[in-house]
Amino acid sequence: MTLGALRVEPTRATLHIWLNRPASRNAMSLQMVAELRQVLEQAEATKGQSDAVRIIVLRGDGGHFCAGADLKDMAAARMRAMQGSAQDGGAEDPIAEVNAAFGELCVAYARTPLAVVAVLEGTVMGGGFGLACVADVAIASETAKFRLPETSLGVVPAQIAPFLVERLGYSQAKRLAVTGGRLDAAAALRLGLVHSVVATADLQRELDTVLADILACAPGALGATKALMAQARLRAPQDLVHEAAAVFSQAAQGPEGLEGMTAFIQKRKPQWAMP
Repeated sequence: MTLGALRVEPTRATLHIWLNRPASRNAMSLQMVAELRQVLEQAEATKGQSDAVRIIVLRGDGGHFCAGADLKDMAAARMRAMQGSAQDGGAEDPIAEVNAAFGELCVAYARTPLAVVAVLEGTVMGGGFGLACVADVAIASETAKFRLPETSLGVVPAQIAPFLVERLGYSQAKRLAVTGGRLDAAAALRLGLVHSVVATADLQRELDTVLADILACAPGALGATKALMAQARLRAPQDLVHEAAAVFSQAAQGPEGLEGMTAFIQKRKPQWAMP
């Protein structure tokens, strides 16, 4: 399926989403943001169906992942802001609305119970950098070049900042922000921004390995684990003891827990494991 700014390919329980604006190195337009939200919502709605989506794979067409925000959308928002300021005292802020739309996209992908894998090649800049930080697993080609240019352009990495801090920690995130950070794939791996770096020719093999590992995990348990870990970032361990115990009990007594234990005892694969 091809949308205006995306190309979507379902494969078994995996939905491959290609950012499909190669002429602009997949710069993120408002249309792309809206379509990414739409596709994610549709994928999440398949829960419980025989063909349920369990993994989202994000990658870019044309050898680049994403060059950040589409400047045409920003220019149009600036024009609307100037017109609004002249007409009604600036009651609305179109630039903030554009920026918030991207932030809401990042939050949606960060909170989804589905596994999110990013395959990163070529330019990974601005908003693309943010999506890389949101992904549960980030695989980079040796061609990947990461850039956080906002401060060098006189603006702020506003929506990216929380996910950058989450991924890299405060010290490294701040360093990149105040230097207009540039990273090659090897440096991104050392910092923990990505989880593996491979030759471009080996990207598919690496992705297939990651997908097989994820599909061996129970989808409900995976989603519950992501939600619990999100809480663990913000709360002290002692404050989570009883909540975590309740989550574990619910899983253990549920159909996935029973199937998983039974399969282990019977020395077979659980039913959710893909052949």
